[in-house]
Amino acid sequence: MKCFEKLVRRHIMSCLPPTLDPLQFAYRANRSTEDAVATTLHTTISHLEVQGRYARLLFVDFSSAFNTILPDRLIVKLLEIGLPSTTCRWIRDFLSDHVQRVRVGPHLSSALSLNTGSPQGCVLSPLLYTLYTHDCVSSHPDNTVIKFADDTTVVGLISGGDETAYRAEVQRLSDWCVDNNLDLNTTKTKELVVDFRRRKSELQPVSINGECVERVSSFKFLGVHIDTDLQWSSNTSAVLKKAQQRLHFLRILRKMDLKKELLAVFYRCSIESVLTYCIGVWFSSCTTAHRKALQRVINMAQKIIGHPPPSLKDLYSTRCLKRAHSILRDCTHPGHRVFKLLPSGRRFRLLRSRTNRLKDSFYNRAIALINANS
Repeated sequence: MKCFEKLVRRHIMSCLPPTLDPLQFAYRANRSTEDAVATTLHTTISHLEVQGRYARLLFVDFSSAFNTILPDRLIVKLLEIGLPSTTCRWIRDFLSDHVQRVRVGPHLSSALSLNTGSPQGCVLSPLLYTLYTHDCVSSHPDNTVIKFADDTTVVGLISGGDETAYRAEVQRLSDWCVDNNLDLNTTKTKELVVDFRRRKSELQPVSINGECVERVSSFKFLGVHIDTDLQWSSNTSAVLKKAQQRLHFLRILRKMDLKKELLAVFYRCSIESVLTYCIGVWFSSCTTAHRKALQRVINMAQKIIGHPPPSLKDLYSTRCLKRAHSILRDCTHPGHRVFKLLPSGRRFRLLRSRTNRLKDSFYNRAIALINANS
C-alpha cells in the first residue's frame, strides 16, 4: 500500500499549480527546515534595520493536527487547486471508514470506524495536510505566515508601536482553525519578541480564545534555538552538548579497534550532522568563543579518528554556497528575489545593512560567498 501511495503522491504533485503558498516549506523540492528558519530570520532582521521597529514571532502549536482533517473539506480545497475529480474521489475513499483497534497487553478493543483525519505513518498524510492548510496565509503585508507541515509561525512586523494588523492576524488564524476543525493549543503556543529599541514600551500579551500566550526568551524552532537577542548562545550550547555526548560513542568504537574509514563514517553521520544542522543560519552570527568551542569537538574527533575532518568554517562555506546556488536555480523559492545582479551582470548586490545582524545573515553571507567564488 505504501508503494501505491508513493505513486499517488507523485501523481498529485504533478497536478499541483506553481501558485501554491511559497512559504510552505515542507514536502516540496528544494525546500528544507533551514530555508524556513532562514526566511523567518531574514524577514525579521530586515524589518529591524529601521530604528523604532520590533517584531513579534508567534509559534503556533496544533493538537493532533493530522487527526483533525475533514475529508469533505479537504476535497473541496483539492478541487479548487485543480486536482482531477477522479483523484479527489479516491482520496475521499482513502480517508473514509478507517478501522482502528487498541491493544493493551493481551486485551484488544472492539473495532471503531473513523471518518476524520489522515492515518499516521501513511505516505500521503503529510502532503494532504499541507494541501489542507494551503489557504492559511497572511492577510496583511506587515505579517508573514511561515509553515513547515504543522509548524506554523506568524511573524508580526511592528512599526510605530501599531500592533493592530498583528493582533488581527492572530485572531484571523484562530477563526481559520475553527472553520477547518484544527485545535489550536494555546498552552504550547509561544511568543518571542525581538526588540532592540532603546526606549522599550510595555507590550500587552496576545490572547487566543481568551487565554494569554506565554512569552519566552528562547524557542526551539524546527530544531534551532532562537533567542530574543539573536546571539545564538542557547543554540550553540545545545549543539555543543549533543556533539560531545556522541564523541563518547566514537571513543568506544575506537577502543573496539574499528577501522579508520568506519570511524570517519560514524563521525560524519552522528557528529558532523549535528554540528552542521542549519549551520548557514547561525554560524556567521555566533560569537568567536562559541566557534572555538565547536571547533574543539572536531579537533577531538580528529585525534580519535586519526585523520583531520573538514573544519567548521570550511563546512559552513561549502554548505552555504551550495544552498545559495540551489536557491538561484529555483525562481519560485522565497529567497530567490534577494539575489539581485549588479549592472555588470557578473556579481550580486550585497544587502544594504546598518547592523551586523543583517550583515552576518544567511543571505548576505551567501551573496558574499558567490561573489568571492565567481
